[in-house]
Amino acid sequence: MKKFFSFLLLFSFLNATLYAVEYRIKETIVLKKDKTEKFLVKYAKFEKIFQFNWTLYKNDGLVVKRSYDRFVAQDVLYLNHTNQSVRVELKPRSVAFRMLPYIILKFVKFDANTQEATFELFLYDKKEQIEFKSLTKETPKA
Repeated sequence: MKKFFSFLLLFSFLNATLYAVEYRIKETIVLKKDKTEKFLVKYAKFEKIFQFNWTLYKNDGLVVKRSYDRFVAQDVLYLNHTNQSVRVELKPRSVAFRMLPYIILKFVKFDANTQEATFELFLYDKKEQIEFKSLTKETPKA
């Protein structure tokens, strides 16, 4: 019985390692209320804008507004909850839908003193089809 549990533990670890999601980009973003963060998403001949901001923090819920490709949405995200993040697919579904590039926007912290929300943004793009860059961060001048 002990060998079975050892095998099961080893199998679980290997399975988790083999199927772990690898993100091309992981970025931490700190935003004040109503400040918008924008990103340019380019693939093939398409250029699209992904943007988001937050408008209200009440009862441990953060109201986040986001838009991508003419689709506007509003979500309420919570810390330490199953509804902590949103997923946005960057390309239309196709035959290879399992390899579709997507963004995950995760709410990780709210600082009541500074009224700032902290997010983590993850880009999954296994085939490296997407060019993804911030439009709101200042680029250093030469």
